[in-house]
Amino acid sequence: MEFRRIGGLPPYVFAAINGAKAAARSAGRDVVDFGFGNPDLPSPDIAVAKLAEAAQNPRNHRYSASRGIPHLRLAIASRYKRLFDVDLDPDTEVVTTIGAKEGLSHLMWVLIDRGDTAIVPSPSYPIHIYAPLFAGGQIVTVPMHDPSSNSAETPGDSFFEGLLDAWQRAWPKPRVIVCSFPHNPTTACVDLAFMERLVGFALEHEVIVVHDFAYADLGFDGYRPPSILQVPRAKECCVELYTLTKSFSMAGWRVGFMVGNAEIVAALTKLKSYLDYGTFQPIQIAAIVAMNEAVDYPQQLNTIYQSRRDTLIEGLDRIGWHVEKPQGSMFVWAPIPEPYRDMGSLEFSTFLVDAGDVATSPGIGFGDGGDSHVRFSLIENELRTHQAVRQLKRALTKLN
Repeated sequence: MEFRRIGGLPPYVFAAINGAKAAARSAGRDVVDFGFGNPDLPSPDIAVAKLAEAAQNPRNHRYSASRGIPHLRLAIASRYKRLFDVDLDPDTEVVTTIGAKEGLSHLMWVLIDRGDTAIVPSPSYPIHIYAPLFAGGQIVTVPMHDPSSNSAETPGDSFFEGLLDAWQRAWPKPRVIVCSFPHNPTTACVDLAFMERLVGFALEHEVIVVHDFAYADLGFDGYRPPSILQVPRAKECCVELYTLTKSFSMAGWRVGFMVGNAEIVAALTKLKSYLDYGTFQPIQIAAIVAMNEAVDYPQQLNTIYQSRRDTLIEGLDRIGWHVEKPQGSMFVWAPIPEPYRDMGSLEFSTFLVDAGDVATSPGIGFGDGGDSHVRFSLIENELRTHQAVRQLKRALTKLN
């Protein structure tokens, strides 16, 4: 049987690691799993309580609104004002999405058609690469700077140079630039000055910027990730995706937002009105409570992730695997140690499971630009991380 749109998808390389984990666990081995970026920390108690309360009301079991109930859109607008001093009209500049992946994927349907081009970082979170392709377009990639490299350039400077080169190479000229800072998987971070340059470029070249702000609340050592909407005139050419997944550890709730340019928000809202009736209304109600009454919860999570980052990075350093501390995100993007570099990321990740009972994500799963790295997700506590470091030390004999 022949299928459309999925025929060109490459094999899901993470499945190989999942298989290796399953085999190890079936054999009774304790695998410390840094593979999947699935938050292990609980959602706010106050949101869980409100969800249970709202679910008891049968009126909340009816269809909701695909754009999100008014108070939910107001809550995200209020949060943007508190965090970034950005004014958003909840009626025209906000639409609720069923997580950021759904929002980004359907957004490409209204921005990209056959023959259109999008600029995308490489390596990158897979949906950033494939959403434009699913919409019938094509992509031009920009190399994403590795913060652990010896380059004197900042990630922002490196990305912008690559953007200029990609723009010159691309034909037809791209309609969309997809970016995400803090970046998954590389953890690259930028400052507001970079966002100003990016908005200036977009205005000059009449291109739309889609900024996936999934790690908006995960900045370490005093770094605060900037919103692209903080830049004057950004709403003329930019939209941003924000989600409660990482900020409030509400991954399974599937509550996200697209905010920014009113015309683009209206276009996605119109499409979504044909596709869904929104997230279950008790979840929307609970999400309002999370943003309005658990305002400090993201900072609590941020402190935990920074502690886990420090434990992992310092442990790796002790065994001879040197990685720079990321400024943001919930990941560590680790170059494969030189004695093992010839393996490639899939073989190396498989080796870490087989020899060390430690699971990571192979960098090749994030695109061709990632094959020299593996990604650790900060989803194991400090005790388990210390255990993983001991196991890695035993496995990585060429570092000892």
